[in-house]
Amino acid sequence: MTVTAATQQTSALLHAPVIDWFDAHARDLPWRRPEAGPWGVMVSEFMLQQTPVSRVLPVYEQWLARWPSPAALAAEAPGEAVRAWGRLGYPRRALRLHAAATAITERHGGEVPSDHAALLALPGVGEYTAAAVASFAYGQRHAVLDTNVRRVFARAVTGVQYPPNATTAAERRLARELLPQREPVAARWAAATMELGALVCTARTPACGSCPIADRCAWRAAGSPAHDGPPRRGQTYAGTDRQVRGKLLAVLREAVAPVPQAVLDAVWDEPVQRARALDGLVADGLVEPLDDGTYRLPLT
Repeated sequence: MTVTAATQQTSALLHAPVIDWFDAHARDLPWRRPEAGPWGVMVSEFMLQQTPVSRVLPVYEQWLARWPSPAALAAEAPGEAVRAWGRLGYPRRALRLHAAATAITERHGGEVPSDHAALLALPGVGEYTAAAVASFAYGQRHAVLDTNVRRVFARAVTGVQYPPNATTAAERRLARELLPQREPVAARWAAATMELGALVCTARTPACGSCPIADRCAWRAAGSPAHDGPPRRGQTYAGTDRQVRGKLLAVLREAVAPVPQAVLDAVWDEPVQRARALDGLVADGLVEPLDDGTYRLPLT
């Protein structure tokens, strides 16, 4: 994949129809409203990683009601963030968000920084999250590459059904080349391409008949060829350590006092896998073992 003058011409043809479609069809999501502010945007970006909007919405609302600012979250024990995370999955995100809130409180006076480099320096914030917060909260010009955007670009510009399993340097170059020059338009483009991938250019059953750029999509022009790259990674859950970890954390989230080992042992019949999952939770900082053999969510 190379970025050429032809790609620049293509980008100019894509911007208006995609943004116009977004203006007409964007979902009314709480983190898109002005009152969400940069903190609301940041919370949503942590929660939405590998988790669908329908599951995030109720937890997001409860989270912002309890912790309307980074300082409010930082003032509580990290275990409370894990507890409030509920069943969103990948609970280390809760610890990372708590750590980011603490850093924002200590380094930035409790205000989510607008500078991309300062965002990237926060614990738990990677390239995607820094770009997303800078773009969606502050209207800046950054390439925001999540799975949905990568799929839209793969099909519309590159002519393949799916992007590579891991984001490549070539994809990042292409995303930067496709950015509109004006900051507000670039920020709108970032949100619009993400929404297009989530609602229309979906992974399994793309609704090409509803796509605003179907007539200029390279993949459709090529006859919608089937994916011929490495097998796409699937996600399993039942019977995995992830499932066991989730069951153990569910017990600890509901507990008001430290939990005895025997209570955790009742969660899963297979002792080796259960012990491995519990050890992993302790190593990840999600669970604290106490000297009396009980366990709790972390206080520090």
